Amino acid sequence: MSERRVVGYVPGVYDMFHVGHLNILRNARLSCDHLIAGVVTDERAEAAKGKTPVIPALERLEIVRSIRYVDDAVIEDVPNKLQMWERLRFDVIVKGDDWRGTPKGDKLERDFAGVGVQVVYLPYTMHTSSTLLRQVLHTRIASGS
Repeated sequence: MSERRVVGYVPGVYDMFHVGHLNILRNARLSCDHLIAGVVTDERAEAAKGKTPVIPALERLEIVRSIRYVDDAVIEDVPNKLQMWERLRFDVIVKGDDWRGTPKGDKLERDFAGVGVQVVYLPYTMHTSSTLLRQVLHTRIASGS
């Protein structure tokens, strides 16, 4: 009898793919046997973060799908992570530790406790983020460099 494989899900916008994204995908793969990355749509990203991604969703999907730690990549087009669980039936959901102890992280934990999904937090790469990259680009464009 073979052991049941553990399926992990790691949602994200993955805009302007950078080392922080790579780190979370690499480390998320350690929490499961099969990793699915959820790439948030442009509309969902704008609703959550107040800005449209620089890279369109289908291009972000293709980038994330090509990362060797990712077994499958899907578009996340729903507002609730439980809706993605209903589609994919994963065992572990992975988020950056910037969610831990926040209202959205607490809600995530409550929601997934009810269906037996483990929430795993991974270190957030503080020195690199899409927000920081946007700020650097904006500053350089504004200064003409």
